[in-house]
Amino acid sequence: MAKSEAAVKDPATKGKLKLIIAVVVALLLAIGLSVGATWFFMHSAQSKPAVAAETAAVGKQPAIFEPMAPAFVANYNQNGRQRYMQVSITMQGRNQADLDALKVHMPVIRNNLVMLFSGQDFATLASPVGQEMLRQKATASVQEVAQKELGKVVIEQLLFTNFVLQ
Repeated sequence: MAKSEAAVKDPATKGKLKLIIAVVVALLLAIGLSVGATWFFMHSAQSKPAVAAETAAVGKQPAIFEPMAPAFVANYNQNGRQRYMQVSITMQGRNQADLDALKVHMPVIRNNLVMLFSGQDFATLASPVGQEMLRQKATASVQEVAQKELGKVVIEQLLFTNFVLQ
């Protein structure tokens, strides 16, 4: 009788043992895959900036930032009330010689920007979307002068480094 009880317990323990071994193997496989995937992604992430830096060096020149000093101060009316706006602007370009050539035409650029700023509405300027639209209009205005006077677009964009409404 003892032999029959041992024979009955043996297949059950063998099945449980096989299940435990399968779970352990699956767990080790999952850990190995996660370590391998982590190593792969970390290794490929480190090599991409080097490739990007090489292509940037070949394709585009580094950005050059030229501040327009002094800051622009414009006044405008809103509902019969006098309002003021102060904007500090920095130009972004890629070629220092072109930026220097554009400085000759700075009075025209400043005049166009002051006229643009004076014609704005306070409610529009109070929102970030309105400020971004104004920045894009100002960029287009400067690019238009550069295209007209120098024959090429010198400025990639204008950046508002200070924007105060009163």
